[in-house]
Amino acid sequence: MMPFPGGIDANPNATLLFSIAAAAIYVLALELPPRLARSAAKTLAVALLAALAVMQGSPPLLVAALALSAAGDAFLSQDGEKAFLAGLASFLAAHVAYVALFLNAGGGIGLLTAESWRGAIALALAVFVITMLAARWRRVGAALRVPVAVYAGAILAMGVSALTTFHPWVIAGAVLFIISDGLLAAERFLLAASSPHRVWMRYAVWVLYYAAQLAITLGFLLA
Repeated sequence: MMPFPGGIDANPNATLLFSIAAAAIYVLALELPPRLARSAAKTLAVALLAALAVMQGSPPLLVAALALSAAGDAFLSQDGEKAFLAGLASFLAAHVAYVALFLNAGGGIGLLTAESWRGAIALALAVFVITMLAARWRRVGAALRVPVAVYAGAILAMGVSALTTFHPWVIAGAVLFIISDGLLAAERFLLAASSPHRVWMRYAVWVLYYAAQLAITLGFLLA
């Protein structure tokens, strides 16, 4: 059963399936050296979610967040510090767009104290993000510390603002996004180059990240 009307050949359903297929192709190509086909699969997975959001007349902020995320994926699919910083900047802008989207669609920060489970999750996210930032603070170069700290603040704000919404999928997606980012930071900055954990962590980062973007997108489109 397809999530949107019209069957598998309807444009929204086809776009969603192509997005999932691109994400699966990237999983198969994840251990290959960076090249155009690998970068294209990674970028298309979320870019197609942005296209789906446009088709369904979703809020412009959702489209912007997904498009910026796709740009970040394109940068991070390449090697080098410049590509990393460009990807960081793209995702920083994406998180700002998500924060604005969630706060606009939600019931206000007061929900975090009015409903204890929301506040508990917000506190857990804050502890997780701050712990991961502290763990990698000395491992990153001095030039990267401020950008990494700003990004950590932005992704935490994204997670907390998601908790002000009434969409369970959006909240789940934001939590998965933060977990994925934490695993990425651990794999990139904390593990030794020879660690056997690097392989499974790279797969986990992508699967959790794509699941996060998919959950947020469908949380808004199917609400």
